[in-house]
Amino acid sequence: MEKKYLPFYSKLLVERAKGVCCLIGLLTMTSLVHVSAQTLPTSTTAPAAPVYPRMVGYLGVLHPLVTWNEMGRETNFDRYYVVGFPIGLNLWKTKKLGFSLEVVPAIRAENGTSRVSNVLFHPGVLVNLGHDVTLASRLAFETSGRYGFTPVLSKIVRKGPTNSYFVALPLPVRFGNDHAASFTVGFQFGIVF
Repeated sequence: MEKKYLPFYSKLLVERAKGVCCLIGLLTMTSLVHVSAQTLPTSTTAPAAPVYPRMVGYLGVLHPLVTWNEMGRETNFDRYYVVGFPIGLNLWKTKKLGFSLEVVPAIRAENGTSRVSNVLFHPGVLVNLGHDVTLASRLAFETSGRYGFTPVLSKIVRKGPTNSYFVALPLPVRFGNDHAASFTVGFQFGIVF
């Protein structure tokens, strides 16, 4: 194969890897929606008020969109594609205050290959702001050697008797591992059960 065709094939492989990662996220969320639709009760009785302390779990898909640091701006979906899969438990002590423990494996597709590039350990405090909006103030410890904090604003967009769907805006700030400090804007969606 001639060298002039290598960039084309490399770009084609990255595009296919991006497609595979998007497909995995889409299939995961579709299967969760299907399972949750099967668990909907048929009666019309009002759900009981939650009792505290209360524990809930969640799964999601996270797309970091844009990152800024002293070198400039870097966007996901450009030279590479990164997707994270947040998995967590929230322990609500009261209706207004809780604790969350989250783990986020991240997959990076670049130059025709994909791999788990990082795992994020993400504990934090939850504050219910009302109207199904929650602020999570999280510490961040990454296997890549980076650390920092992440404020996350989330909103329940569809409530069900056994699970709910949410969207979130994570704003990670990272330091360490001989890299410049960075700030990222992301988009996350998922299911709480």
